[in-house]
Amino acid sequence: MAGVSPFRWLYLALALWGAVHPMAYLLRWFSQNGFDLPGLVAAWHVNAATSGLVWDLTIAALALTLWIAAEVAVRRNWEALLAIPATFLIGLSCGLPLYLFLRSRPIL
Repeated sequence: MAGVSPFRWLYLALALWGAVHPMAYLLRWFSQNGFDLPGLVAAWHVNAATSGLVWDLTIAALALTLWIAAEVAVRRNWEALLAIPATFLIGLSCGLPLYLFLRSRPIL
């Protein structure tokens, strides 16, 4: 892919890392505790620090979703919508760099 910005490759690498690395921790938790979604949510709120982090990531994910929706409405870059399910099904660490990767594609 000639002419592709090095930043675009970095965004893609961060999206892949953001999908794989956090998922390793989540899969380890599931292997130790079973597929216990209420237990997972309880673990997210085990103390004030983790609750703060959960809310921080939730608010950031919602802000990213609004940004994606607003930009897609103007730019008509429909593939950028893929970053929304990536954000909520995988995590913000995957969804945000994926969106930046999709947004930074060369305009024809």
